[in-house]
Amino acid sequence: MQDNGFRAGPADAKSVRRWRRRLADEHEEAKVYRELAARRSGEEREILLGLAEAEERHAAYWEELLGDEVGPKRRGQFRMRLLVFLARRFGSVFVLALAQRAESRTPYRSDRDAPPAMAADERIHEEVVRALAARGRARVSGTFRAAVFGANDGLVSNLALVLGVIGGNVPTSTVLLIGLAGLLAGALSMGAGEYISVRSQRELLAAAAPNPEARAVLPYLDVDANELALVYRARGMSADEAQRRADALLRDPKPLVSPEKPADDHEIVGTGTKAALSSFVFFASGALVPVLPFVFGLTGGLAALIAVVLVGLALMLTGAAVGVLSGAAPLPRALRQLAIGAGAAAVTYLLGLIFGATAG
Repeated sequence: MQDNGFRAGPADAKSVRRWRRRLADEHEEAKVYRELAARRSGEEREILLGLAEAEERHAAYWEELLGDEVGPKRRGQFRMRLLVFLARRFGSVFVLALAQRAESRTPYRSDRDAPPAMAADERIHEEVVRALAARGRARVSGTFRAAVFGANDGLVSNLALVLGVIGGNVPTSTVLLIGLAGLLAGALSMGAGEYISVRSQRELLAAAAPNPEARAVLPYLDVDANELALVYRARGMSADEAQRRADALLRDPKPLVSPEKPADDHEIVGTGTKAALSSFVFFASGALVPVLPFVFGLTGGLAALIAVVLVGLALMLTGAAVGVLSGAAPLPRALRQLAIGAGAAAVTYLLGLIFGATAG
């Protein structure tokens, strides 16, 4: 690695231990990218292999710095080994999101023995991984959104329903019946609503897309007097840029493409069937959680307490998953999800108590 005149500090025992950790972590990071590359093809594979080579370049720096003190090969930190395991087994967008977060927490900005160029490399690596993760997020966003919303709605709405009914002092059998009815009704409603929503959005996107048949009229346009430039101005270009694009198109006719519309809008939205199925399944799964204690014969306050605990854990899990996928810290998202769900359930329970007392 080019060090631009940078020199590391003296090789005392503490520094040697730190350098060995850095070396092991760099090898683990390189493994992560190679494992991810093994599950990709084309450009994404080349980019990931390029990142792996960069990490090996960093490892070479620490090896050179250690010299005779390099010692036996060591394993990296647990979180890096876990990333390697996940990349080998799954290779999903979640692994890329975790890798993005790992790159953002590079210790090189405060490590006096790491060249400034190495710290700069890691910042660029974060942006590369962010861009790769964005591609993956775009591919799964439609179905994932439906799954997360479905699971959260199922957890919160059915817990609120169950607690509200319990607050009204109804028999356990009635609580179970209402909980299962809420599960089925909510899952069907969510699935149908998601299907209509996605289908409508795809139809709106299709309506906004340029008509490919417009290309056929290009040879017949009057070169000196036509409205082709207005097409580009209507789609957001400045007057000068629109005129240049129109003139170039008349010289070399190509399909009219919106300058603002991404090519994968439909992929980001997803399909109506997948979104509906995902929403149905995850709503039902979430709505089943608060009913489980009653399914297994528990009653009263104990059943309600277990339902609340189970739902709380499930809400934190979905919140953490959203945090991981977005490349952010999972714990704050998990706690936010828990707070929102607990608030909604508490309000419904209080209303059940009020109306139950009134009815009594």
